[in-house]
Amino acid sequence: MQFFGRLISLAFDQDCVAPKLLIQTGLEMLLFKAHVVLTSVLVVIALAIFTTADNSRKNTMALLKLEDFDPNYRDTFEGGDIKGLSVYAEGDEKIGTVSDVLVDEQGKFRYFVIDLGFWIFGKKVLLPVGRTRIDHNADRVYAIGMTKKQAETLPEFNNLQTIDYDYEEQVRGVYRTPATGTTATSVSSMTGSMADQPSTYNRDTYDYQQDASLYQMNDQDHQNLKLYQERLVTNKQRVKSGEVAIGKHVETETARVSVPVEKERVVIERVTPTDAGRPVAPGEVAFGSSEVARVEIYEEQADIHKEAFVREEVKVTKEVEQSTVEAQETIRREELDVDTQGRAVVDRGSKRLPDERI
Repeated sequence: MQFFGRLISLAFDQDCVAPKLLIQTGLEMLLFKAHVVLTSVLVVIALAIFTTADNSRKNTMALLKLEDFDPNYRDTFEGGDIKGLSVYAEGDEKIGTVSDVLVDEQGKFRYFVIDLGFWIFGKKVLLPVGRTRIDHNADRVYAIGMTKKQAETLPEFNNLQTIDYDYEEQVRGVYRTPATGTTATSVSSMTGSMADQPSTYNRDTYDYQQDASLYQMNDQDHQNLKLYQERLVTNKQRVKSGEVAIGKHVETETARVSVPVEKERVVIERVTPTDAGRPVAPGEVAFGSSEVARVEIYEEQADIHKEAFVREEVKVTKEVEQSTVEAQETIRREELDVDTQGRAVVDRGSKRLPDERI
């Protein structure tokens, strides 16, 4: 204030040599201080926004849909799917179906997304896995201790919303409060004790273990008993059973053949001429021994030789014959024995092993 008063007095002082220069200098100093103050305020605001965003990120639970975490999750269930199972409350009353499953970054089940179409049309809510009992034989999920009043109180789940600490606290707050009308059996089947849970929860230090009754798959309601059975496993092995050698050898035999041949022979025949006794002229007769008659004689001779020819052709191939080999072995199988006491009711389910005896 003294600075501004001095500045005004100098401005109206007639003896001042340069009042305008002083005013300009004072205004520049004033603007500089205002700039420094404004910069400090902006830095403080930016730090506050960054801190708030960082805390919001830390307090956001990393929950994923089951299919987003593991696209091949059905292989874990041997081709089955947990989504679509019917959800029942106490008294065997159907309240909805499993729409989806939420898991954490380690793949641990945290919530079932339940579509309450049978109770509250069009509303989806989160059901902690610790408050469920899965019946694999009947393809059912039982919501332990859940009432319609709780379902109405639960916040609605939206597939597009971000699940943060505050939203989960609303869900946990409903399940932490025991519902009126819950049977003692349902309460005792919940894992953990309400007395073991802290009275207050800190968003910076919260862990799912603090609500073990909501998130642990308890042994009492989730027991699996595997029955084993032996079976005969057949296999075939190709082994050499023999060998066939195919070759040629020469056999000899005496062949006989008949060939007709022709040959000429001279036939001399004496005959009496018709003019026998007729005298001849003295010059027609020339007595002497030099007159000889020659006749060539021919005959056929057999020309026999050997020649080779193709008699037959032998084709060598293999063919497969099938036969059945029977074997007999003694195999073992485990059977389920159920020993009930009192008036216990056992739901044997619809899926039974072959020749199962209870």
